[in-house]
Amino acid sequence: MSHPFVTLEIDDGVGVITLNRPDHGNAMHLELLRELLAAALHCDEDSAVRAVVLTGKGKAFSVGGDLQAFAAQGEGVSAYVKEVTATLHAAISRFNWMDAPVVAAINGTAAGGGFSLALSTDVAVAAESAKLTMAYTRAGLCPDGSSSYFLARLVGLRRAKELALLNPVLTARQALEWGMVNQVVADEQVLAAALAMARTWSQGPTRAYGETKRLILSGATESLESQMEKESRAISALFAAPDGREGVNAFLEKRPPRFQGK
Repeated sequence: MSHPFVTLEIDDGVGVITLNRPDHGNAMHLELLRELLAAALHCDEDSAVRAVVLTGKGKAFSVGGDLQAFAAQGEGVSAYVKEVTATLHAAISRFNWMDAPVVAAINGTAAGGGFSLALSTDVAVAAESAKLTMAYTRAGLCPDGSSSYFLARLVGLRRAKELALLNPVLTARQALEWGMVNQVVADEQVLAAALAMARTWSQGPTRAYGETKRLILSGATESLESQMEKESRAISALFAAPDGREGVNAFLEKRPPRFQGK
């Protein structure tokens, strides 16, 4: 699947989604986000996709919202931004609720909405030269793209407020120390490192990954009893599922499991 602003390539169980506006720092406008949502939906629906890599083409992951596109809307800017954020949020929701794990390959600057998008993935690998910043309040704006949900959960309330209100620019190493990315690698290795992780997942129990993702996500807001009920329902269903049976049998037979993603 290839569109002007987002590409999706699927190979050996891994879907690679690339933001493709390199001359504009992969800035997000409505057309790009519609294509991102289409790619997310495709990965969610296609059983052949068992892991996803999300990256940007060129020197930036994404510099965030396309402020020129917003400014060009004039008096219609509020309605335009509502459609932009609704589309971005729908894509982020798909990435978080789908079975396939999603890894961000942060190849360069991640700012504003690009920062939020990177933060919303299941794990993140950053290039050594990558820079990360919220940047919203610098332009008189506030966070979107789920960062007001995920940021404090990753770095704590005090640091989240520091990032959102003071807009420091973090290096990849600082982002690693603060728990915002999982791994930092040389610039030329960032996509390969993310692909290696995704290919490992693509051989694993995809449905179990999905249930695990959703349990962790809902655990932030559910009561203890309701969360434990969700756990009970999920794990009992997985015991009866093909990969659950295979995993248990492989453990008892002391052999590597052969998961089918079901």
